[in-house]
Amino acid sequence: MSDVKQARAMNPARENVLTLARAALLDRHAVDETALFSALGIALGQRGDFADIFLKETAAESWSLEGGTVRASSYRCDAGFGLRVLNGEEATLASSQRIDATSLRHVALQLRGTGSGTHSFRTPTSACTQTSSAGLCYGPAHPLETMDGVRKIALLKTLDEIARATDSRVIDVHAVLSAVHETIWVARCDGMSSGDVRPMLSLWINVRVKSGARVESASGGIGGRYGVETWSDQELRAFVGARVQAALTKLESRPAPAGKMTVVVGPGWNGVLLHEAVGHGLEADGVRRGTSAFAGRLGEKVAAANVTIVDDGTLLNGRGSLNIDDEGCLTRRTTLIENGVLRAYMQDALSARMMGMEPTGNGRREGYASLPLPRMTNTFMLNGDYEPEEVIGSVRSGIYVSGLEGGQVDITSGQFVFEASEAYLIENGKITAPVKGATITGHGPDTIRNISMIGNDLACDRGRATCTKAGQSIPVGVGQPTLRVDEMTVGGTA
Repeated sequence: MSDVKQARAMNPARENVLTLARAALLDRHAVDETALFSALGIALGQRGDFADIFLKETAAESWSLEGGTVRASSYRCDAGFGLRVLNGEEATLASSQRIDATSLRHVALQLRGTGSGTHSFRTPTSACTQTSSAGLCYGPAHPLETMDGVRKIALLKTLDEIARATDSRVIDVHAVLSAVHETIWVARCDGMSSGDVRPMLSLWINVRVKSGARVESASGGIGGRYGVETWSDQELRAFVGARVQAALTKLESRPAPAGKMTVVVGPGWNGVLLHEAVGHGLEADGVRRGTSAFAGRLGEKVAAANVTIVDDGTLLNGRGSLNIDDEGCLTRRTTLIENGVLRAYMQDALSARMMGMEPTGNGRREGYASLPLPRMTNTFMLNGDYEPEEVIGSVRSGIYVSGLEGGQVDITSGQFVFEASEAYLIENGKITAPVKGATITGHGPDTIRNISMIGNDLACDRGRATCTKAGQSIPVGVGQPTLRVDEMTVGGTA
């Protein structure tokens, strides 16, 4: 499947990114690696086990249309660094919005433990440090560099016109075009020093429709680590048209049934179900603390035999993809569950050290003033053997969910809840009437054990997922094929 293929460019492309990152974060601020490693040594003193510096510069812009008019635009630029010292499981972080040698030394002295002398740097030995030889899973160009303000406004107005021309019942369109261009540099006390340049393009739209006194809406988004020229006119028309149709379908919806029933979950964006129900429980911080429902279960059967789930930070242009993570480690494809058996957890550097395992390239942070945590990148279930029509046709009575929103999970209990933003009845193997007001609740480990059929239509979300954990929001990717779950609890209004 094209949107989940892995690709890394030739080494010269990687070297070009390193040059750009060095110029933006080191050369521009008159900081060299001698200053970085000196600050690390000061901060470690004689008590720290490990230290790293994370430098980041962010340029973000956003354009918003509502009521047929572009009503707002914004531009924000921020830069700074965070210096972290680890002593066992204890992590201490200090940050500064100034990047210069004086600030590095000042922050390092704040973190320094008692005693004198500097830390002796170890020779890098982990594969995690071999970043300079890696290729790319996205390029460094700004995602909107080919489009001036006039064309950005014109793009949003075109989306509004497409929606209104699709059906006369469209009464309002709200669209947001945004781009983020980030540059990062990581230096660690084991001698690793590397950087990355990360683009992110996003387009979000909400369409409101009205028939009589009834008003409904549908929203969605597309985007990824690529430039705006990637979107074709045909793709944008299809994207807007799908949201209009989803809103119109809701005008005909009836109250959702309630109770325990068979649920068929559609492909693509609905992989957010796996993200919440399973993914968070496989992040290593909850595992090592014993608060995850999957703690201590490596090698055990935790899902149906046909279930294989991976986390892959190397997908070409993926929203959750990274050339290196925020601790300087190469991203990779990690098989979490293979044919129902738990094989691995997602590790950051701290959890890997505490658990005696290797980092998996999942150390991520929202910004330079945030501590890194083990987080998902692009997480999805692999294909099964059934045609989607076979999965739906096997259900005598149940519901088909084509859209999920508002997911939450308690990783300790494994309980999760979602709102079904788009759902339909399944009657005698056929999708029939649309329903509204349904909530889907369940227990993550039970849900993946209750998957009885998996379609062969794996799709990844087109670029809208954002994950929040411990107050930090980061972009991620989700995906899955069509799934039949034999028993889930549906909360409805019927």
